[in-house]
Amino acid sequence: MSSAPLFSDRAHAGEKLAQVLLTQITELEMTTGETVSPVVYALPRGGIPVAVPVAHRLNCPLDIVVAKKITTPQNPELAIGAVTSDGQVLWAQQRLWRRLKANLRETALRHAQDKAQAQLAEFTQGCPQANPQGKLALLVDDGIATGMTIIAATQALKEHHPHQIWICTPVAPGGLIKRLGGFCDRLVILETPDDFLSVSRFYGEFPQVNTDEALAYLKDYNHLPYQQ
Repeated sequence: MSSAPLFSDRAHAGEKLAQVLLTQITELEMTTGETVSPVVYALPRGGIPVAVPVAHRLNCPLDIVVAKKITTPQNPELAIGAVTSDGQVLWAQQRLWRRLKANLRETALRHAQDKAQAQLAEFTQGCPQANPQGKLALLVDDGIATGMTIIAATQALKEHHPHQIWICTPVAPGGLIKRLGGFCDRLVILETPDDFLSVSRFYGEFPQVNTDEALAYLKDYNHLPYQQ
């Protein structure tokens, strides 16, 4: 890895991503002769500070899609799949989970979906409930390590019939490009280092984003009042 990180923090990564997206959307409009109506969807919590500069630059709504990894109590670090708050499920390679008994798989799935629904409830008051139908849905995260949560999120967005879905992130492994590309209309990834290991190593500052901070980002951008 180089001595300097690729991005100083999430806001810096978001600004760089916003510029690339603005250029690509402008080129798309020039090519098609049609006006593009984007909606930015962040994956909370870490994707929200990246998505805010993108939504600002594109002057469009900022909403969220919640997806959680499916894990087991025996190995909580190993993701065997991902599920969104509305029940879109993506399982990892079968060898990782087919040994689990059906009841254990269902328990793990239900637990992950409950977490996703709880997080969605935490953030609903900060979101505009944007409708992506017929629009360009830009799905933004601060980085992609395995791709499972963001792929599940694309499946959730497809249920609302956007014109296109773009997966947008500052950094992801080059080895994921082919797989990710099969679930969206366009990939916008700023950096695809071979020696990946983790998203955090490509940021100078990469603190955990807590719920209050993430909710404040959403409410400030969407000009929504705070509820006591």
